[in-house]
Amino acid sequence: MSVLVTGGAGYIGSHMVWELCDAGEKVVVIDRLSTGFDWAVAPEAHLVVGDIADRALLESVIREHEVDSVIHFAGSIVVPESVADPLGYYENNTCKSRTLIETAIRLGVRHFIFSSTAAVYGAAGLEPVREEAGLAPESPYGRSKLMTEWMLRDAATAFPDFRYTALRYFNVAGADPKGRTGQSTKGATHLIKVACEAALGKRAKLEIFGTDYPTPDGTCVRDYIHVSDLAAAHRLALERLRGGGASMVANCGYGHGYSVLEVVDSVRRVHGRDLNVEMAGRRPGDPPSIVANSELAQRELGWVPARNELDLIVRDALRWEDALSRRNSI
Repeated sequence: MSVLVTGGAGYIGSHMVWELCDAGEKVVVIDRLSTGFDWAVAPEAHLVVGDIADRALLESVIREHEVDSVIHFAGSIVVPESVADPLGYYENNTCKSRTLIETAIRLGVRHFIFSSTAAVYGAAGLEPVREEAGLAPESPYGRSKLMTEWMLRDAATAFPDFRYTALRYFNVAGADPKGRTGQSTKGATHLIKVACEAALGKRAKLEIFGTDYPTPDGTCVRDYIHVSDLAAAHRLALERLRGGGASMVANCGYGHGYSVLEVVDSVRRVHGRDLNVEMAGRRPGDPPSIVANSELAQRELGWVPARNELDLIVRDALRWEDALSRRNSI
């Protein structure tokens, strides 16, 4: 039996593949390589280049590799882009997820882990948000992910042998501590990635979008989680489902937030040099603050974060950014 990882050549997906391979799992990846890289996939995994919208391809991969579990990362993730292209996001994130879920159930796949997002909560406020909080996504990106959560919930009700876990990510950052993979997409919008690029001279400046939010310093506050801790949470979620655990939705974050300016200060501190910062107006769809309450994940999955420190996250990100520069110069 094997685990199918969709989007496994991308940022979070490639870390997941390494995590599974390190644990001795057989892994097959489907990725169309639109933002991912074949070299980021662990060599022990089998990479299939293709789109999850292709039913015939999905069927072939699931049958050939005897897939019993799916971990689904494939999708689009840029909030402002989703505002500009909502139908594209509903197609890529929601419609294609429906195809994947339907095919998995039809072929007897029993375990499904979904890459969801804190964007389903909308402007949740400064207090750590629980899974029971109201769902009011403020962007097509958040709504496209919430629709997939609903499909999974309804499918699990209709098909009792099918169980899922949806993990709502907060702000993912950092890189594999062993230096095997990291955030490598050109033009990425993740704050820590962009700040590290600016610190290393890959970008002329770092733009801060909005300085008048109702937060302590006027900039957005986010709960930053190290990508390796997130991958570990998925592995534990898979173990729980295989052990008979019920379907669930859980937050993945650290329970405390940092403002944009605090992140910039961390990059300066860790890198030891200044970077060019420019203030700009707000971006559409960005809530002022969102911080996770992750007690459910810690209790149900036995998840204990190991890299819960902003400077450590930034250090790993900077180290990867430097390694990526050397790779691209070859």
